[in-house]
Amino acid sequence: MSVNYTEEQVNYMKEQYLENPSRETVENLSKEMGKSVKSIIGKLSREGVYKKTVYKTKTGEDPITKKEIVENIASILDISVNSILGLEKSPKSDLKQLMDTLYEFEANGQDNLEGYQIVFKEEIR
Repeated sequence: MSVNYTEEQVNYMKEQYLENPSRETVENLSKEMGKSVKSIIGKLSREGVYKKTVYKTKTGEDPITKKEIVENIASILDISVNSILGLEKSPKSDLKQLMDTLYEFEANGQDNLEGYQIVFKEEIR
């Protein structure tokens, strides 16, 4: 079995990456050593030092899918997700607003309902 990296190379990679754990460091190591980025990441992972970058949205929040938002809404309302699946077609910002409002409503409990109005379908007609 051939060895892709010498012990010195592995130590150098670990030292460089631990000093600046970023994609840029991985790319620089790739160029320096004539290896692919995937090879460098694989070796650093096997060595237990590579940290996958965590994606954040433009607003700095953890990403959440519309499906997850709809599931959260169903959970808050204590209803089946299947009964509100059509909501997934709504704009994400509207779904997040609805979810946040429901969380706020839930957190305030029954004691502080001022500012909220619940309207049932029968009353709208």
